[in-house]
Amino acid sequence: MRKLRITGLVLSLGEGEDVLKRKVAAILRIPDADVSSLTVVRKSIDARRRKPPRFIYSVDVSTPDGVEATGKAGVKIEVIDEGKKPLLSPARIRTGKRPIIVGCGPAGIFAALTLAERGIPVLLLERGKSATERIADVQAFWDKGILNTESHVHFGEGGAGTFSDGKLTSRITNPFTAWIKTRLVDAGAPSEIMFDAKPHVGTDRLREVVINLRKRLIELGCEVRFEAKVTDFLLYRRRLEGIVVRGSEEIKTDHLVLAAGQSAEDTYGRLYELGVALEPKPFAIGLRAEHPQELIDEIQYGKWRGHPDLPPADYFLTARLPQMNRSVYTFCMCPGGSVIGCSSGERTVVTNGMSRRRRGSPYANSAVVVAVRCEDFSDTAPHPLRGLSFRRQWEEKAFVLGGENYYAPAQGLVDFIKDSEGTTINRTSFVPGVKPAMLREALPLFAVEALRQGIMEFDRKMRGFVTEEATLIGVETRTSSPVRILRGPDCQSVNVAGLYPCGEGAGYAGGIISSALDGIRAAQKIVS
Repeated sequence: MRKLRITGLVLSLGEGEDVLKRKVAAILRIPDADVSSLTVVRKSIDARRRKPPRFIYSVDVSTPDGVEATGKAGVKIEVIDEGKKPLLSPARIRTGKRPIIVGCGPAGIFAALTLAERGIPVLLLERGKSATERIADVQAFWDKGILNTESHVHFGEGGAGTFSDGKLTSRITNPFTAWIKTRLVDAGAPSEIMFDAKPHVGTDRLREVVINLRKRLIELGCEVRFEAKVTDFLLYRRRLEGIVVRGSEEIKTDHLVLAAGQSAEDTYGRLYELGVALEPKPFAIGLRAEHPQELIDEIQYGKWRGHPDLPPADYFLTARLPQMNRSVYTFCMCPGGSVIGCSSGERTVVTNGMSRRRRGSPYANSAVVVAVRCEDFSDTAPHPLRGLSFRRQWEEKAFVLGGENYYAPAQGLVDFIKDSEGTTINRTSFVPGVKPAMLREALPLFAVEALRQGIMEFDRKMRGFVTEEATLIGVETRTSSPVRILRGPDCQSVNVAGLYPCGEGAGYAGGIISSALDGIRAAQKIVS
């Protein structure tokens, strides 16, 4: 038998995947029965507004030897080499001191899995709570405005991704991407993530997945501890010798993967005090834009909106502003989702987007942000942690504008562009709630002007984006970390041996897949 990958198969609305085998057979000019197996490896939507939406597939098929691998216009056929080497080679280290991983987000979990599956069980420490307890704390914040500063949307099992859309898109080409998705499916994620061009899990499924991943780690011999905040690092002659947990418990180790997440400001403050090399990095700041999902469907799908084969429509928009030397872009778009409060510190308001697997909400939302350069938050040589205090400044401002009860300040999108005060706003999905406000007061002046220009450019690219039906909610500050822990090619801190900073908080990733890949990279360096 011969295995082929066929790319460019097209299904129209109303056509089921059961016709794929027949289409493959027609292209290869063989009987349907000679296509002995067919596996979908990628599925995407081609929606060009004025043309009927269609689905584009890549499939792997098994055919008899000798079948000619020549396709037709728009279809690519290639022979698959199945002689693949294993991704994970046998472990080469044995140490009496267990490796420790700090942080139970994607980077920490997949660093732990990489080591544990190679016979190196780890101690995984998470300052927040287990998923079940954490969900109750987050719900109390949304329902009553009661913030637990150690158990919220950012801290706890699964990291910030647990309360998100669960997107698995990444621009990184890496063979471990499929390995990550396979582990997620094994833990309960939908099998469609293996081939969807824009895969997502959904917050409801992620809450189950992270618990099953923890159970798998325990089966492999790992120890997982919650409410185990690392409060200090034991260093000697530029080498890590251990950590302190909750101010008193010392644990010795010479391999520490630090995947604490970007909200662990106290952790980064302690690293700075100890002299660990840090630097500021650019990030982004802005607002969360919310539209009716029906409106986005109409813009993107036209008269075909509402067809049962079509998922809730999404978008990705960018605008370059040469006169300002800035860029504005959408980030973390959540079709059929909701906007959530995800404060991590007292008297701050932070927004994010979240959706369930079915994306059944009547709202669509996306972050609309402007790039922030290091010189924007420091006139002189920037302090490594100045970006953290810069973003906190605007999170605290949003808290005041929202009424000082964790409600978010909100304004109609058109009112924001016109700089006009609106006394009422559209109904929104945001929890805990919103208060009408002038959002120009919630952001630095350069960001306000850039967002206004950028949003108008969005409307030229996607007519209907600027509408009275849209609402802006502030503020969006956690698109990426404003600080980086400097590391070398071996993934260790450049001036503290044994410390492996990784993930989004350390400044090397952004999103579930890239964070997981960075955790795997750190684990591989420990092994080698």
